[in-house]
This record gives sequence, C-alpha cells and structure tokens, in this order.
Amino acid sequence: MIVNTFLQDIDEVFDLYKMASDFKKTVSGVQWPEFDRSMIETEIKENRHWKIIVDGQIACVWSITFNDPQVWEERNADPAVYIHRIATHPDFRGQKFVEQIVEWSAKFAKENEKHYVRMDTTAGNQRLADYYIRCGFTQLGAKKIADTEGLPAHYHNATMVLFQLEA
Repeated sequence: MIVNTFLQDIDEVFDLYKMASDFKKTVSGVQWPEFDRSMIETEIKENRHWKIIVDGQIACVWSITFNDPQVWEERNADPAVYIHRIATHPDFRGQKFVEQIVEWSAKFAKENEKHYVRMDTTAGNQRLADYYIRCGFTQLGAKKIADTEGLPAHYHNATMVLFQLEA
C-alpha cells in the first residue's frame, strides 16, 4: 500500500536512510550523507514524501518534487515529477518496489499533468542503472552538477546519471 509518510514516521524514515546508505556504500562505494531533518519534515508536511506499507511496517520510502533545476537545468522547464531517495528496508529487498514506484509515479504524473517521471543517481553503480532501465527508464547520460548550493552533500563533486520515463 502506497501512502504519504507522516511526521511520526520520521525516526523510522531516518533509520531506513541509514540502512540504505550503508548498503549503497557496499555496492557502489558511495554513501548518502545524513539528510537534513527539516528538509524531510518539509517534504512530509507538503505531502511529497511517500511510503510503502507491508504488514503494517514501513518497507520503502521516497520523496518527489515537481522542480529540480540544479540537476536538470534547462530540462526542468518540462512538466515532470522527480523521484528522490528511494530507500528500502533490508527485510523487504527484492520485492520490486522500484517497479511499483515507477507505476505509481507514472499515474501520479498523469494525474498532475506532468509528461515525465525523472530520477538521478550517483554514477558508478551500473547494476542500479541497469535496473532503472529494466523498470522503463531511459538513461539520458551522466553530468556533473554545477550549482550544488543547498543540495544534499552527495551531489557535491559528484557525477550523476539522469533517467527519464514518459508518463
């Protein structure tokens, strides 16, 4: 079941981010930073943070936005939904949550008159890139983010791979 995250979920969300970051480091050598709590609280309050519930437990979380100009630059003018920070609890890995998120996001994009679903990830994890492609995304290439002011630390001095799906 996909529903909005609530403020009372925030500690569990941060636990998931920590587990996902630790796993990401073992797979790609890149680790997420500790995210700013107020950023996540804002996403939750603005109904832009989501969770998948399985048997009453938060199994996966992610956030969305309708603008991502520092990453997407001129393409940000296109009507799109941008997915960020998918994190899955280790007990629920392998349940194809990204596929569910993609299906949900495409429907959500259409309902909100957006033409694309977009996401980015740090370059260097070919297995993850291939998985996103299998989920229906087109890989648009890699780019170094020029203006990282205000972005989470994993964007600083990093090359990001961009992905897009037509909604």
